[in-house]
Amino acid sequence: MPSKAKKVDRDVAKLPSIPKELVDLFLTGPMTGEAINAAGIAFKTALIEASLNAELSHHLGYGPGSDKPDQVTNHRNGSTSKTVLTGDGKMRIETPRDREGSFEPLLLPKHARRFTAFDDSIVALYARGLTVREIQGYLIETYGTEVSPQLISTVTDGVLAEVTAWQSRPLEAVYPVVFFDALRVKIREDNVVRNKAVYLALGVRRDGTREILGLWIETTEGAKFWMKVFNDLRTRGVLDILIAVTDGLKGMPAALEVVYPQTTLQTCIVHLIRNSLDYASWKDRKPLAAALRPIYAAASAAAAEAALDAFETGEWGRKFPTVVAAWRRAWAQVIPFFTFPPEIRRVIYTTNAIESVNARLRKIIKTRGHFPTDDAASKLIWLALRNITVDWGKAAHHWKEAMNQFAILYEERFTREA
Repeated sequence: MPSKAKKVDRDVAKLPSIPKELVDLFLTGPMTGEAINAAGIAFKTALIEASLNAELSHHLGYGPGSDKPDQVTNHRNGSTSKTVLTGDGKMRIETPRDREGSFEPLLLPKHARRFTAFDDSIVALYARGLTVREIQGYLIETYGTEVSPQLISTVTDGVLAEVTAWQSRPLEAVYPVVFFDALRVKIREDNVVRNKAVYLALGVRRDGTREILGLWIETTEGAKFWMKVFNDLRTRGVLDILIAVTDGLKGMPAALEVVYPQTTLQTCIVHLIRNSLDYASWKDRKPLAAALRPIYAAASAAAAEAALDAFETGEWGRKFPTVVAAWRRAWAQVIPFFTFPPEIRRVIYTTNAIESVNARLRKIIKTRGHFPTDDAASKLIWLALRNITVDWGKAAHHWKEAMNQFAILYEERFTREA
């Protein structure tokens, strides 16, 4: 995976070079930082105005100073001054007009009072967890630009259409593995702040690359909720999920049996181990973990069950019967693990892939007391996910070995197409 420094270097390399003759026009000798900023704003203003004039020439079909074609009745009609907000502060722009009033510039649309790059800056700050008030303070301190909280909310609300499109986008026909997990957020509903769960699904494609399939917000989980999630995935083109990995989410087995009856539901082994260690004091955790290892490292389901029986009758089983009970309750979702070869076990034994995503999301949303609506929560989480997944272009480690095992075990289910 390329480092961030290399990515920045590539981005810088893409920037157009400025001819020395043009720089000389702005250079009047040694310049202060303020003078350089002023020159940059003047150049940016001129570039925007030149781009707008080029758009008008394309719209009319002829450039300034050129002969107007006989069949063209429209022509230039001066300009209008307007003040727009940009990342460099306020700018006074001369926008060209046409006689018929049919010119609709793309760079700076009619009635727009903000440059697109300025909106992008606000959205980028919001995606990193800054509140509306914090963004307002940042813009004042950095650019000397005072904007209202309502304007910032309007800009970020423009993302909702993208969230909706992303949530309904078509998906792959088959996912060998899908991890499901949740994080808790506070959202205001009916004038009461409630704890709600944001459920994420992380799918591993057949080529080993990953993607977030969707996010769903719900107060309580259950079979009815999971039916909605799985039917949503099926509607968007997911015909089969080979293995679903979760941490005991309520109602999922029943819903999965209805929508994806062939899917293997696998409990996260690492989660089960962590939950077991929660029953022990700090000094007992290491030996307890060692005592549990023969269970999850067993070569087969029969060997694992024998190891669990031995653990139950041994020193640690007698000391922690609650650990034995936890493994017994989850056993139906544990034993599928032992039917898979080591290459696939390595992929599915933990939900760390999606847990790391949730951990990064928590860092972003932890400064907020609560969200005013479900949409506000979806908006921020989607923006954060867009940043988190930007480098997800490579297959998971050791995926080739696992892919070959999936192809052998599942045959036509693995190669199925829409």
